[in-house]
Amino acid sequence: MKFSQFVGQAQHRLELADEGPALRAIRATLTTLGERIQAGEAKDLASSLPMEIDRFLTEAESGQRFDYAEFVARVAEREHTDRSKAAYHSKRILELVAEAVAPGEMKQVRAQLPDDYEPLFELVDAGVEP
Repeated sequence: MKFSQFVGQAQHRLELADEGPALRAIRATLTTLGERIQAGEAKDLASSLPMEIDRFLTEAESGQRFDYAEFVARVAEREHTDRSKAAYHSKRILELVAEAVAPGEMKQVRAQLPDDYEPLFELVDAGVEP
C-alpha cells in the first residue's frame, strides 16, 4: 500500500475532513506502539508499511512497559484529542495496519502485549469493513 492510499484510508475510516488529522492519528498510534513493543518487532512491522509511515514505529524508544490506559493517554496527548477519540482512532489505525501487513506480523505484535491491550484489536478481530 502506498503512502497516499494509507493516509486516505485512515482519513476515510476516521471520518476526518482533512489528511492532516489522519496523519496525526497515524503518527500518534504508531509512535506509541513503537514505544511499547520491542525494536525488532517494530522494525518487522514497519517493513510492510509505506516508507513515510514506517519511521513512526522505528524512531521511538522501544521496549517500554506501560498498560493500555497509558497507551491511550499517550496517543491522546500526541494527537491533541480526548482519550475516547484516541482509543477509537488507535483501533481504526491498527485495523488498517493489519490489512497492510502479513497476518503473522500482527500475531507477533499481540504476543508482546499484555491482555489489557485486547481492546486495541477489537476491529482487527471483528474484521469490520470500513
